[in-house]
Amino acid sequence: MTFQMTLKAAAISLLALGTAAHADQLADIKAAGKIVTATDMHYAPFDMLVNGTYEGMTKDLFDEVSKEIGVTPVYQDIPWTAELPGLEVKKFDIVIAPVTITPERLERYTFTLPIADATVALVKAAGSDLKKPEDIKGKTVGVQQGTAQFKQLEAFGEKLGGVTIKEYGTTDEAYADLAAGRLDAVAGSLPNLTYLVKSRPETFAMFEPAKFGEPKYFAWVLRKHADSEGFDKAINDALLKMTDDGRVKAIQEKWLGTYTELPREVPAK
Repeated sequence: MTFQMTLKAAAISLLALGTAAHADQLADIKAAGKIVTATDMHYAPFDMLVNGTYEGMTKDLFDEVSKEIGVTPVYQDIPWTAELPGLEVKKFDIVIAPVTITPERLERYTFTLPIADATVALVKAAGSDLKKPEDIKGKTVGVQQGTAQFKQLEAFGEKLGGVTIKEYGTTDEAYADLAAGRLDAVAGSLPNLTYLVKSRPETFAMFEPAKFGEPKYFAWVLRKHADSEGFDKAINDALLKMTDDGRVKAIQEKWLGTYTELPREVPAK
C-alpha cells in the first residue's frame, strides 16, 4: 500500500515537472501560428486608426518582428488602462503599445529592447506666448492618465511650485482640449508631440526646449515569467537584426522624420 502510494506520488511529481519543463510561450505561439497583441490605437504616430484601418510605427515594427519569428500578428485595440492588467491574466501574449520603461515596471514585467525615445516633452497651441517648460507654472496641462509622462509632469509641477494637471483617457482627447483653448499645454513623449506638430503646424507648436526630465525609452511588455524568456529573446533578436539591416532606421524615419539610435540592452530604469 505504502509502496503503491509512493509510486503514485512520484508519477504525479514527474508529470508536474514535465509540464513545467515544457511551459514555453514561444513554442505555444509558434504552434498556434499567431501572436495575440494589445495596443491603444489612438497614440499617433505609433498606433492609429485611419479610416478604420490600423497603421503606425508600432505596426510596421511588429509586422517585421512577426515575420522573423514566423507567425501572424493579431492586433487588438485595448484601452491603455486595461492593457497591463489584461496581460497579467493572459488575455493576450504581449502589449505592443509603447510603454515607458521605469524601475517600478521592471520589477513587475519583462520589457523588450527599446523601440523609441520616450522622454517627456510639452506642446502648446500655435501662437501661445508660453516658451520654455518652466512657463507652465500655475497653468493647466493635460496628460494621458496612468502614464510615466504623467508621473514626470507631476514631479516637475511640484518642483515649479504648482501646475494644474488634467488627466485624459487618450492623448487625442487632450489635444482636442488644447486646440479648443481649455488647456495651456499637453505633456507627452517627444516622438508623439513631434509628430503632432509636424501633422498640424497651424494648430500646435513645441516648447523650446520641448523636453524636460530624465531620458526615457519605450518598449513592449511581456509577462515576467520563465515561460516567456524564449519569446522575449526571439523579439529582441529580431529587433537587433532589424537594427543592423536598416529596417528600424527606415521605419523611424518614415514615421518620426528622424532616426534615434537606441540601446542594445534593456535600460535599468
